[in-house]
Amino acid sequence: MKKQLKESGYSIRHSAHAGTFYPDSAETITQYIEAFDKVEKVVLKENIRAFIVPHAGYIYSGFTANLAYMQLEHTKSKRAIVIGPSHSVAFEGMSISLYDSYETPFGTLNVDLPYAQMLKEKFDIAFDERMHREHSTEVQMPFIKYYAPQMQVIEMVYGFYSPQELSRIIIALLEDPDNLVIISTDLSHFHTEEEANRLDDICMKAIDERDVPLLHQGCEACGKIGVEAILLSAKALSLQTKLLDYRTSSWATKDRSSVVGYGSAVLYSE
Repeated sequence: MKKQLKESGYSIRHSAHAGTFYPDSAETITQYIEAFDKVEKVVLKENIRAFIVPHAGYIYSGFTANLAYMQLEHTKSKRAIVIGPSHSVAFEGMSISLYDSYETPFGTLNVDLPYAQMLKEKFDIAFDERMHREHSTEVQMPFIKYYAPQMQVIEMVYGFYSPQELSRIIIALLEDPDNLVIISTDLSHFHTEEEANRLDDICMKAIDERDVPLLHQGCEACGKIGVEAILLSAKALSLQTKLLDYRTSSWATKDRSSVVGYGSAVLYSE
């Protein structure tokens, strides 16, 4: 099948992390999400324009991410632009995915290829296939397919990149009411629970107050470039923020000696 798709000129961004960061079975992912929804269900009525969500394995951060993604049932957005940091390849700049579709255990998501090509040309963004096996963006796609199966997606992966330049792109994206921007980041890594809470409180407070300077006073988010960019954009566009959840991996592992922090938030217009 893959050979036929390639020969016909149709390209798919195949899953690289199904079965590791998240289940490779739609049924199992559904069981995760249904379990998350039983614990807590939050429905927001604001005009949501962006999410900040984690990207660890679903067993660790899926609950935190799901609190944002359940809002897709109520959004009018037609296109999700998923922006995450590169973990496996160090590079300067950003790469935008130019595949036709994106594989998930629930079936494929359509990529808005003409829109992606427009962004590539307008902002001089590269397309390098090596960057598009990234888990920080991929783990978001099953949530999107589950809650908004008709939504089109665009994947953007950055390396060493200017938050100000990324903010310029995000502002342009958010000028289109059809767009939802998704910023992927985990928080602190491998500290004790107490130290992680201290460091992550800086990140979460900075997001809550749209305080960019505070981000640089101890926040250790791996996607801090994306977080800074969305906060700069929020201030420029007068978007408000609402924190949804914060926890560490200890809630799943019960190990408080070395944890990873996860947080989620939405940005909305009044």
